[in-house]
Amino acid sequence: MNSVLNHSKNDIERVNTLNLLADEYKSTDPKQMVVFAEKALTLAKKIKFKIAEGNAYLHLGNSSIIAGNYQKALEYFSMAQMLFENESSEVLDVKKGLAKAYGSTGIVYSEQSNYAQALNYYLKAARIYEAIKDLPKCAKVYNNIGIVYKSELEDFKALTYFIKAQKIQEQLKDPNIGITYTNIANGYLKQKDLEKAFDFYTKAKTSIDANPNPRALGEWFNNIGLFYKTKNIPAKAIQSWQMSIATFNSIDDKFGVADTYLYLSQLYPEQHQLKDAFDNAQLALKLSKELCILEQTMLAEELLSTVYAEQHNPAAALEHFKRYSQAKDSLTNAANIRKGVEAEMNYENEKREVIHKKELEKRELLLQEQSKQSKIQLFFAVLFGLLLFGIGFLIYSRIQLRKNLTLQKELAEYEQKALHLQMNPHFVFNCLGSISSFIVNNGTESAIKYLAKFSKLMRLTLEYSKESLIPIHKEIESLQNYLELEQLRFNNKFNFNITKAADIEDDVALPPLLLQPFIENAIIHGVIPKKEQGQIDVHFSIDDKNLICTIEDNGIGFEKSKLMKENSVVVHKSMALDITKKRLQMIESVTNQKADFSIEEIKKNNEVIGTRVILSLPIQYLQ
Repeated sequence: MNSVLNHSKNDIERVNTLNLLADEYKSTDPKQMVVFAEKALTLAKKIKFKIAEGNAYLHLGNSSIIAGNYQKALEYFSMAQMLFENESSEVLDVKKGLAKAYGSTGIVYSEQSNYAQALNYYLKAARIYEAIKDLPKCAKVYNNIGIVYKSELEDFKALTYFIKAQKIQEQLKDPNIGITYTNIANGYLKQKDLEKAFDFYTKAKTSIDANPNPRALGEWFNNIGLFYKTKNIPAKAIQSWQMSIATFNSIDDKFGVADTYLYLSQLYPEQHQLKDAFDNAQLALKLSKELCILEQTMLAEELLSTVYAEQHNPAAALEHFKRYSQAKDSLTNAANIRKGVEAEMNYENEKREVIHKKELEKRELLLQEQSKQSKIQLFFAVLFGLLLFGIGFLIYSRIQLRKNLTLQKELAEYEQKALHLQMNPHFVFNCLGSISSFIVNNGTESAIKYLAKFSKLMRLTLEYSKESLIPIHKEIESLQNYLELEQLRFNNKFNFNITKAADIEDDVALPPLLLQPFIENAIIHGVIPKKEQGQIDVHFSIDDKNLICTIEDNGIGFEKSKLMKENSVVVHKSMALDITKKRLQMIESVTNQKADFSIEEIKKNNEVIGTRVILSLPIQYLQ
């Protein structure tokens, strides 16, 4: 490549070769990468070659990521993005450069634990690569999207994207497939499928050895160390992490080294090697502070507090615990600030869209009016006054009709939200009653577990209460938490299963807490009065244009439960089903489609073996 540089015929060839040299040194010698990127940047500015200038900024940004200078990396990527966005969007090199800028920005946000922003930029990059059919880059971005979903504990989605990347890379014989194999192995390790995990780790090592990549190798050593830790082979885990440190140090990758020190400091206390745990936690803390990574800082401070506590040094343990709490609070505040900024940006974008839409509507109405007036003047001069009055009245009527329809729709939506907010206190009162009973009957330790799950469920409930619709996987997550709480409360008196048909898309949505009252009835009035082990099954499917939600239990049956309630000394008036009926009426008024439910007893040989509730809802999608 250097010989090509020496024989370059002109400055355009020379600057392109300098950028190629910078990219060549990306995985082997970051310092040389900076040297060639700076030369490319200087020459590109001199000859005013914007595409080459943008590529030089990308290389400088990538070298800053390796060095752990994330702020500088974001500045470089922002300058590259601005250059490419100002060039012609039809030029292929511009599309590639812009996609690289988006993808690289996503990497920075991912390593800073800002997963929402990371996913946003990765998806922008993926759309461009898919449009230009750049399959190797698609595979790389799919890998990064998988890593984001893994970090957000969306393991199934993560594995889906890793496997998408694997299929492309195997087809193209991509030298970077070792990274993908490592990510897939991590997914199987998380699922405790150690045999499959080890198989993919072995494939990954073979690929990385055949296509040397120090950063990929360092990550592989880190992850195989976690595998050995899971298998309770600490000696091999420590050996792998020591090799990881050596590999990351060879390319001055401070982020990777800091991660490895954290792994070691988490393992050593289990081996009763407190000094080694302390030393590694100190090294991790130093690097994480240098890189300004709050998540690593928080973990390191927590580990130091634990070590000091084990060494019977309460003062030092308390000091590091305070620092851990401060780092945790800072992380939470940073996340809240990001959410606030994102919300503000979304609001501004929506406002601009509304203004633009109104301008188009005004322009269309103006053109229609001008056309009508021209025709009236040409053909109906005598009747001009009468026709003009008729047209004005028609326009006024249409505007009034549109206003009325809009107001009716908004009123229906607000009524639905109000009914949803009535559900929340009903649900909270039931949960608090359950917790009180659980504390009395099950003791402090079990009650703490119950309260932890309840707090998670309440957080989800409060989050959903702001929305009229939530994605179906979020509803499933909420129901999963609720059923786990009830399992704890009733000492595993029942089992449950939640399934979703494969043809239901991710953006299918439904009102939050709509199914919870039916599941509560299935537990309290169905399976709990029954002596045998209970079973509750929840299934989501698509039927024509309807979302079908089915809740089945093997309890005592609807009629027997109703009879028991009538004979009960304590009379409890449930509001949940009445509210649910009103919510379904609101859904019908908003969507102009049928929304209802039915309750039937399941019978076998004329014997009641349970109850089935079927909700039929119009299919709605997230906007």
